[in-house]
Order: sequence, then structure tokens, then C-alpha cells
Amino acid sequence: MFFRILQKESVSDLIKGLAQTREVIGPRAKGSEFVFDVIENPDDIVLDYTTTLLPPKKYFLKSKEEMMRYNSKTGQVSEDEVAVEPRVLFGVHPCDINSLLLLDKVFLGDYVDPYYKARRENTLIVGVSCMPTQMCMCNAFGTGEVHDGFDLFLTDLGDSYYVTCQTAEGANLIDKYCETRAVEPADVDALQARIKKFNEAFVPAPDTSEIPLLFDAKYDDPMWEEIGDPCLACGACSMVCPTCYCFNVRDVQDADGVSGTRVREWDSCCFSDFAEVVGGHNFRPKRSDRVKYRFYHKQWGYLSRYGEVLCVGCGRCNTACKVNINPRRVLEALTKGGEE
Repeated sequence: MFFRILQKESVSDLIKGLAQTREVIGPRAKGSEFVFDVIENPDDIVLDYTTTLLPPKKYFLKSKEEMMRYNSKTGQVSEDEVAVEPRVLFGVHPCDINSLLLLDKVFLGDYVDPYYKARRENTLIVGVSCMPTQMCMCNAFGTGEVHDGFDLFLTDLGDSYYVTCQTAEGANLIDKYCETRAVEPADVDALQARIKKFNEAFVPAPDTSEIPLLFDAKYDDPMWEEIGDPCLACGACSMVCPTCYCFNVRDVQDADGVSGTRVREWDSCCFSDFAEVVGGHNFRPKRSDRVKYRFYHKQWGYLSRYGEVLCVGCGRCNTACKVNINPRRVLEALTKGGEE
């Protein structure tokens, strides 16, 4: 790992260079919001954005994808190959980089998902610093900074970026496509001032140190009815979440009634039929039960297996939910003794 200083006007040179051999994906404006999309013109990329509507997860775990074709008459099955062209995700916030590291534990762990693996291996990550909004809560989970999972990371110093080169490939690319200079003491001072400004910009977060214990102690607490009963079961929170990874696999039959396609698509534990099994029994028929399960998995279930919580505090679910169900509200209810 080494460090360089990159002038902001040189970012377009870096993007143009990367685009010679890779598809460049980055944040761009869409109306008043921001989305990750293919960048054809370097001028379209917006690196001082707040957050994107959907997380970069969509480039590794597709919202819907075909897994194979089948013919029930002949028994023939043809699996789809995962063809991924080299690409770079440019301008990813720390919380979203951390979210990919959490997904790696699931999809690259004991049972490797070939679709996810192929996309991860063919994607470079260029991170960029940000400033928290009122919705952000990464300070509660330690995900506002990142030390792994990227090739290059750009920290905004005003007229320039403090570039952290974590991988040899990232370092080679920045040296190849743009001019940089060595880090000077004044740059380190500016970096420290930037970090201080970032930390001071947060809305104070609830103390999460005793959260797993409180989840167990308050499993049957009335707060879950108060918070969860208004849920619309729309699944918006799961769709925008960078760490939700539930999916459904189903067969879509062709009109001939013989052949068809097996597809995988995003699912949500907030959907009414998520926990329904053959015979019609539903293990979580109530909206409040499903909301409780969602937060238990995020804050306790994943933690018990992987040692980390499955939330990076990006605030997307807070924005997407129309009935104000979000991590801050749940954690405050747990730590303050119920809904106020």
C-alpha cells in the first residue's frame, strides 16, 4: 500500500484510461437523485454525491438473472455461462465497499456462488470519500472508513485527492493513466482535518455495544408491534439495502409447456409469502414478525455466524420506507426502553 496526491482535474484522464480496457461504472445524476451507471463521458461522473438509489450490489448479485434452460421432455439442461467483461466501479463510498465485504462472506464462503465470484474477480473498485447526511449511521457500525476491499481510494482534500493504492493493479493503473505527486506533510494535515470534519458531521448514533443482548432480552417486547405493524410489506427496504442477499429461484415455463428457464431474483423477508411453506403454513404471517426477523438477522443472526452486523448504516432503507421503519428507530427503541 502506498499513497499519492491526484489533482481533481486529472480524474477524467484516469477514467478515460480505464475505459480503454474496462467498462467504467460510476455515480451520475438522475433527476435530483444519483445512480450507478455506465459512464461514457467522464464529465457525467459525480464524485461528491450523497448516496445512490440502489447500491453497487446490483452489479454482483443481479436483481434477476437466468441460470439455465431446460426441456422437461428430453431432460436436457443447458446452464448459462457467466460472461463478465472487465470493469471498474468508480466512486464507491466506504459503506458500500464494506457492504461488498459482508456479501463476500456469504457468496465466497463455504459454498461459492459462481455468478457472484465471476463478477467480483472481474471488477476493480475505486472508492471515494463522502460526507454524512442526516440519514447516515455508519458511525454506529464503524463502516464510515474502509481498510480493505478496494484497489484505489480517493479522499477529497479540496483541490486534490489523497489516493490510497491498496493493490498493485490499482497502483499501476494510476501511474499509467494520470500524473500524481508524492504526499507532503501539508497533505497529511489536510487529510487529518478532513477526517475530523467527517466525524463531527454525524447525527449522534445509538450505542450498539449491547445490542445483541438487548435483542435477546426484548424478543417479545411490544415495541415490535408498534414499529412493525404499519409495515406495507412492499420490500423496498430490502431492494435498496446493500447487504440484503435473499433471493428466490423459480422456473418460468415457455408457452409450449415443455421447455423453460430457471431464474434467480431478489426476494425480501418482508414479503407476506416469504416464510410460507408447502401446505400453506406461514411461519411469520404478521408484518411485525417479519420486521422483527429482518432486524434480528441484520443485528444478531449474521453477527453470530460471521462476527459482524449486516448493516453499514447507509440510510437507504430510511429513505425508501414510507412508514418510518429504520435501524436508528429500532436501535433507539431497544436502548431507550421502548418506543417514545
